[in-house]
Amino acid sequence: MIDSNTKHKLLSDAPVIAPSMLKCDFGNLHREVELLDAAQAPVLHWDVMDGHFVPNLSYGAMLIERVRPLTKSFFDAHLMISNPEKYVDDYIKAGCDSITVHIEALPEPQGLLDRLQEAGVLPGLAISPQTPLARIEPYLDACGLVLVMSVEPGFGGQSFIETSPERIRQLKSMISPETILSVDGGIDPDTIGVAAQAGANYFVVGSAIFNEPDYATAVSDLARIARSRTASLT
Repeated sequence: MIDSNTKHKLLSDAPVIAPSMLKCDFGNLHREVELLDAAQAPVLHWDVMDGHFVPNLSYGAMLIERVRPLTKSFFDAHLMISNPEKYVDDYIKAGCDSITVHIEALPEPQGLLDRLQEAGVLPGLAISPQTPLARIEPYLDACGLVLVMSVEPGFGGQSFIETSPERIRQLKSMISPETILSVDGGIDPDTIGVAAQAGANYFVVGSAIFNEPDYATAVSDLARIARSRTASLT
């Protein structure tokens, strides 16, 4: 489970590129994990969808639990589900290091964020594009990770929403320097730079990794672009 040293390492290793497993080849899942390990991707991001909070279905805790012994990578579960408080223990048991829930699914998340912290899991809170940032402001001190959705949740392959950098910039000014600021949706070589320049340090990436023939090159190129744009701020 997550501890403060692991979180600090994620921050010190930023920019972090987190492949979204929603886009992987599930017919060759073990091989995909091996390729991502070889690519030195530090995080595997698990998009969990229930067909209710979002229209699509993906996978659940059982699959994640079966993959957990295959890699030492950080497991980041993004629960796009209704009533996440009913299911979060399954994801803790599955070996997730970070669990993120949506403010739209749980308008009063303080209790769950505290519960995750007590379980040794990095607590995360996600916000969808149309939700005012004021909705999550009261809970930011309880978050180890804040996730800005730069597309509408529930579908892979969407285009990056152009107003997302401004939301990232605003959130960056609202959170502690010790809080991971993640962005998810439409991240590729053309958009990761503006997200990094706005203040994101943790990037969930799907097609821009899994559609490429060489995962290692894709991961390193994305990190290089983000690092260069971040460096331009100093």
